[in-house]
Amino acid sequence: MVESQSQSQDKVTRGKLYIVGIGPGSVEQMTVKARDIILNADYVLGNSTYLDQVASLLGTQEVIRSYMGKEVDRARKAVELANVANVVMVSGGDTNVYGMAGIVLEVAEHEGLDVDIEILPGVTAILAGASMLGAPVVTDFAVISLSDLLTPWDVIEKRLNLAADADFVIALYNPKSRKRKSNFARAIEIIRQYKADSVPVGLVKNALRGEGEDRIITTLGKVMEYEDWVDMSTTILIGNGDSRIWNSQKKDFIITPRGYHKKYDY
Repeated sequence: MVESQSQSQDKVTRGKLYIVGIGPGSVEQMTVKARDIILNADYVLGNSTYLDQVASLLGTQEVIRSYMGKEVDRARKAVELANVANVVMVSGGDTNVYGMAGIVLEVAEHEGLDVDIEILPGVTAILAGASMLGAPVVTDFAVISLSDLLTPWDVIEKRLNLAADADFVIALYNPKSRKRKSNFARAIEIIRQYKADSVPVGLVKNALRGEGEDRIITTLGKVMEYEDWVDMSTTILIGNGDSRIWNSQKKDFIITPRGYHKKYDY
């Protein structure tokens, strides 16, 4: 069967849309494939903060910068360009965990985009923060954002109650901003209704970003002593009833046992 000229041109001009998680914010923490995809893209779109974090990978690509609150516009532009070019939408952390994958796919679905879409994962804040604290997340856990910009606060409170009552390890994202000063304190108040004050809590700022990276290990009963330290770059990890703090000779760690000690001798 002879291929028509229009079919041949379609193969040449039709592009591909990549949604790429860039991890915590340093190129070294990205997957090799994510780096290669960005390096070979025609267009790279993203929030300026995240584009700055991968600046060393940007050169020949056309870069389109955007800002917080412009996610829908950014997604529309990426979908439009993907019809004729290889396009990368960068997303901080992971593309799925409060990332750009959802809105980009929603817009692509609405527009009936007929090009290949590939989603590349990245290290999200709970995992980056956990690696700095030891082993707080090795069993069932819940990740809850305290931002009520897109999720009503009563829904967030319900999720906090249920996760704490079930004794999940809990990670809190977006704990406090200039406009949302009380959400973190309210979340801790709710969680303390279900968990003991002795439960370990880790606070990590700028996890695995190098500059500004810091951590605090404390307990649920004392965590509010560090409220002024908490901001939008902080991730909070709250252990479960089995979690403990190991004061090693080098530094403190949080350990949440998975249960090996119940079945094996070591």
